[in-house]
Amino acid sequence: MSGSVEAAAGSGPPEGTGSPLEGAVVAVAGAAGPAGRATLLRLAQAGATVVAADADVARLAEAVDAARYAHGGAVVTGETVDLLDLDATRAWADRTEKEYGRVDGVVHLVGGWRGSKSFAATPLADWDTLHDLLIRTAQHTSLAFHDALRRSRNGRYVLISAAGASRPTAGNAAYAAAKAAAEAWTLALADALRKEGGEGGLPAAAVILVVKALVHDAMRAERPNAKFAGFTDVKDLAAAIAGLWDEPAEELNGKRLWLTPQP
Repeated sequence: MSGSVEAAAGSGPPEGTGSPLEGAVVAVAGAAGPAGRATLLRLAQAGATVVAADADVARLAEAVDAARYAHGGAVVTGETVDLLDLDATRAWADRTEKEYGRVDGVVHLVGGWRGSKSFAATPLADWDTLHDLLIRTAQHTSLAFHDALRRSRNGRYVLISAAGASRPTAGNAAYAAAKAAAEAWTLALADALRKEGGEGGLPAAAVILVVKALVHDAMRAERPNAKFAGFTDVKDLAAAIAGLWDEPAEELNGKRLWLTPQP
């Protein structure tokens, strides 16, 4: 099932931002968390029309309102979508392209974490949970928006991954394996886009941004003495996401871009 929380302001994006995102239409999946809020704000600031989705209606409305009122000339909408339902996700993609005439980006921020004290103590139920949150939702958004991103001719599919996918630790077996699988799926999408490119160049790019972990202002306020070494601030993540439209698709497609020191 899917429903909508409308929060659009004005009839178009702010004028004169000078950003490649000005006038672009970007869908953000998993938009209600701190990373989502920062991303909605940054994309709206750059002049994009932002179409946000999340399963948490109240938090999604708050995130959409914050972006809407911070950038009064922007169009920011929110919709509750069951991303575990491929038909519902396809319907979201179709509605978005029909309403705005195009889709120029999908930012996949759906996350989740489960860990254990040791490898042997890993509950396999954690794998089931993370499979749905981290893999299945990425499969559905990439399949649902693939054709629209190709039609954009400047589309971006962005997956946020974790350093642990490259160097799993004993207590993070399920999490690291799920992140690695989501990365592999995204790299397969990148290969498809590469093969679909013709003389006109790649129609879109699929790219992975790698973080150790994310930090935001509320976390710092709760733990004022913590160093959060190697963590990426959600505002820096949002800036990195927006910056992906500054680079040619050929230079981004299939890349793992590190926002934390690479191990």
